[in-house]
Amino acid sequence: MAKQKRDAEATKAKIIHQARLLFSKNGYDATTVDDIAQESAINKALIYYYFKNKSGLYTTIMSGLFDAIYEEVVVANKDSVSPSQELYTFIKTYAAYANKHTYFPALLLRELSDSGAHLPEMMFVSMRKLFALLSDILYKGEKEGVFKKSIPMVIHFMIIGTLNLLVTTAPLRKKVSKMGIEIDTCSDCSMDDMSHYIFDTIKTALEVTR
Repeated sequence: MAKQKRDAEATKAKIIHQARLLFSKNGYDATTVDDIAQESAINKALIYYYFKNKSGLYTTIMSGLFDAIYEEVVVANKDSVSPSQELYTFIKTYAAYANKHTYFPALLLRELSDSGAHLPEMMFVSMRKLFALLSDILYKGEKEGVFKKSIPMVIHFMIIGTLNLLVTTAPLRKKVSKMGIEIDTCSDCSMDDMSHYIFDTIKTALEVTR
């Protein structure tokens, strides 16, 4: 029984892994259950058995990604002692996660460009949790008198949008840098460097000057 459970979990993990790659590369509409089954080397009936349909699989993937980054930020911020440190940790943790799981920003940008057409309402609960984390940090900073009053959604887009684009455009930026064009594409910048820069820029805009 234990082996059966392990085999089932391994199969589900394989399906999710391959589906993530296909969805991020080709998009939801252009990816079929047959494609996923072929890349996973399994009978497509198993996809319907475990996830009901393509939409169910997609929801599982997206919810899992948002829940994972949310938990990582929460854990990373346990030792933060100020709103500024929490803001930096939020940015650095998201940057590291997006850079490690490059299919995540690719999936998210595809959905945003399509107005979230393939995301069911329950998915927005997971997305809202991450936004709420940042909002709480900004409100705490405002309450303590270290941050100016801000529009959390705009700050959220500045952070998440910039980091997502930096990750997804990395291959293009490296390609351009080798063409001898006089443009600084930041192709050699590390995600840690980028995290520091984004944090410093936003912190400067938010800081209350004494």
